[in-house]
Amino acid sequence: MEDILTWAHTVLTTTPTRWTELAGKVPAELLTRPPAPGEWSAQACLQHLVDTERWVFPARIEAMLAGRDFAAFDPDSQGTKAEEAPAAEQLANEFARLRADNLRLLQTVTPADLKRQARHQELGLVTLAELLHHWAGHDLMHTVQAERALLQPFIQGCGPWQAYFSDHTA
Repeated sequence: MEDILTWAHTVLTTTPTRWTELAGKVPAELLTRPPAPGEWSAQACLQHLVDTERWVFPARIEAMLAGRDFAAFDPDSQGTKAEEAPAAEQLANEFARLRADNLRLLQTVTPADLKRQARHQELGLVTLAELLHHWAGHDLMHTVQAERALLQPFIQGCGPWQAYFSDHTA
């Protein structure tokens, strides 16, 4: 079995830096632009990461370590609404602060804890190892989703080179 504690820690450590760079340098107009109607902008992806960092992943780890089951999270009904979200730089700073706290929590998880199980409201029985795979994958997925959103106006404006981006259009 791969060393999910090391892998997850490595991925989870890099994500705040990526977001701090994006939020601090990319214009707000580009960060808040959805790639297509009904899809999340880069800033919406960051807000979702903040929401899950605040309410989802630490609560799930704590529940699993305590032997408690946990509820599902629906970002559409339980997440922060776009109109309530602060500016991207504030979000990135909050994300980095929350992530630092949660990395300290992650350091309390031992290899023996990885087999702990709890019941997820929708998915059924899950292990702590599976949750850590999900957490790291969730970080990467929404960061890629955000970067894909940022990519769209560049694809639209590159004329004959658009064919090179066929796998990345919204």
